[in-house]
Amino acid sequence: MSTRENARFVCPACTRSIAVTDSMRDALVENGCVVCGADVDPDAFEVAEAA
Repeated sequence: MSTRENARFVCPACTRSIAVTDSMRDALVENGCVVCGADVDPDAFEVAEAA
């Protein structure tokens, strides 16, 4: 199982930015931003560039 970060989340409400894995992305969409609680949709993620 990989824990490689493959996207960057930018909260549309509080603008916090964190690198996330696929499972973290799914959890954010389901539960909202962990910092401010705002709803999150799939457009809040940018695909990380390969190293």
